[in-house]
Amino acid sequence: MSNYDILGDICIMKFNKDASEEEKKQKALAMLAEKPNVKTVLEKLDKVHGRLRTINTRFIAGVKKLETVYKENNSFFKLNIETCYFSPRLANERLEIANLIKKGKKNSSVIVMFAGVAPFSVAIAKNSKPKRLVSLELGKECSKYALENVKKNKVDKIVEVIQGDVKKIIPKIKKEKFDFVVMPRPNLKDTFFKEGLMVSKKGTKIIYYGFSPESKKEAMVKQLESEAKKLKRKIKVTRVLEAGDIAPFEHRYRIEISVLS
Repeated sequence: MSNYDILGDICIMKFNKDASEEEKKQKALAMLAEKPNVKTVLEKLDKVHGRLRTINTRFIAGVKKLETVYKENNSFFKLNIETCYFSPRLANERLEIANLIKKGKKNSSVIVMFAGVAPFSVAIAKNSKPKRLVSLELGKECSKYALENVKKNKVDKIVEVIQGDVKKIIPKIKKEKFDFVVMPRPNLKDTFFKEGLMVSKKGTKIIYYGFSPESKKEAMVKQLESEAKKLKRKIKVTRVLEAGDIAPFEHRYRIEISVLS
C-alpha cells in the first residue's frame, strides 16, 4: 500500500518498507493511467528534514523532472519539490488565515516568516489586500521561486520577498512593527518566538504554528507565555486550533496570540 501527494503534475508516493520494486512500478504506472494530469511519479525516500524542510525522492515513472506548477485557491505556485517545502494539505489553512486577516484591521501590514515559495504570502495578499506584506524565507532557491510566484499572481506591488535567516534579518528590520505576524515555522526545537515579538507592537496578532502530541499541547502554549514573560512582553493566547497531523498522534497546531504590550 502507499499514500501520496500531488503537486501540479508530479505525484509523490510513499510506500511501505516491504513494498517490492515491481509493486512500486505498477502503482506508479496505475497512477499515471488513472490521473491524466500527472506526468511524473516519484518515491518519497525520507521525512521532511532541516530548517529548509527538504525531502529526497527517487524517480519511478513518467517524465523525469522535479519542477512543477501547482494551482491552489486560484493561485499558481512554481517550485522544485525536493528543494522547496510545500504542503498541499495546508490549502484550506492558508485561505483561513487570509480571511482572518481580512476581517482584522484594514490596510494592515503583514510579515510571513518561513514563507517558502510564498503560498501564505500570496493567499493573504490576494484575499486580504494588506497595504504591505513582507515574505521572509531562508532558502535561496525558494526565494527565487517566491519572487516568480508573487509576479505570476500579480501581487508584487504588495509583497516584498526577502531572502535570509529569520535570526539575522528580523533584528535588522525590528524598527518596523506589523499588524499581523504569521509564523508557519518548521518543526524544530527553536520556537523563533523572540523574533516574532521583535516585530510586534501592542495590538499585533501573531499566528504561530507549533507541533506536539495532544497531551503536550498545553505545555507548548505555556512555553510561549514563558518566553514572552522573560522578554517583558504581555500576550494573550486567544485560540488553539488543530491544523493537521504530521505523524501518528503528532499534530500541527495554530496558536492565535494577541500582543498586549
